[in-house]
Amino acid sequence: MTVLLKVDKLEKFFPVQTGMFSFDRRKVHAVDDVSFALTAGETLGLVGESGCGKSTLGRLILRLIEPSSGSVRFQERELTTLPAGELRALRKDMQIVFQDPYGSLNPRMSVRETVGEALRIHKLAPRSEEQDRVAALLKQVGLRPEHMHRYPHEFSGGQRQRIGIARALAVRPKLIVCDEPVSALDVSVQAQIVNLLKDLSSELGLSYLFIAHDLSVVEFMSQRVAVMYLGRIVELAAADTLYANPRHPYTRALLSAVPELVPGGNKRRLKLMGDIPSPLDPPTGCTFHPRCPDAQPGRCDVERPALRVLEDSAHQAACHFA
Repeated sequence: MTVLLKVDKLEKFFPVQTGMFSFDRRKVHAVDDVSFALTAGETLGLVGESGCGKSTLGRLILRLIEPSSGSVRFQERELTTLPAGELRALRKDMQIVFQDPYGSLNPRMSVRETVGEALRIHKLAPRSEEQDRVAALLKQVGLRPEHMHRYPHEFSGGQRQRIGIARALAVRPKLIVCDEPVSALDVSVQAQIVNLLKDLSSELGLSYLFIAHDLSVVEFMSQRVAVMYLGRIVELAAADTLYANPRHPYTRALLSAVPELVPGGNKRRLKLMGDIPSPLDPPTGCTFHPRCPDAQPGRCDVERPALRVLEDSAHQAACHFA
């Protein structure tokens, strides 16, 4: 399989501003030593609690924000050092679908202007063909061609998200970062958008970094799943393997919190101790050890576990006892 994206030891620390002109010496550890690879046509799900760094990681990969250190290679090109002109030309291969379908659309631009803007910027279609291209894109995402003359406020949340997807597809990308694309939608609409994204992946050979809270949606969408905690990936495996046999205590706790569809099930809920530590002052050793039921004093609170390959070469976990 061709590796489309390779992330190596990626980090992002945000300095803390204590006054108008001064900065605290402490830093928020938003993304901390993250490494993974994504192959062409693959969907990698990314899950974790709010504030764990999922969205920041997605923006770092697209270089919408600058990393503190580390490497991001897309199609064998290093993005972190790429000049602005070359990066702009490469942007047509990397797109993003945002969480808020209304906030990500310009209310003063019609759908035709919104979707057609990328075609003009990257010179992918002459003006005479732009309307036909926009109409074809709208039909591809389940909207009618006449919708191109309307404005964002005239659509429902699900329709707005379809417009956002059409805008991302306009430049024929190879990678789309889906940043919580269904969390702001009604449950019935979520299913429609998830099915649309999955169909588009099959039809166009797209790769997704699919960021979400809903573990059932991630399981349906993804070939592999990465679990983040406090800025780090703590487990990475094939979706069916991770859901059937989670090896990290945090992953087991997340999966135990998924509601059962069958009434009267005997699923055992794992309750974590304490609150999520502050990313300003993460715990020493394993950052999960203050909440971990399996933590061993003298090791877990001192030695930081690396994300290591387990006996199954496709399964990785950052736990001393995995």
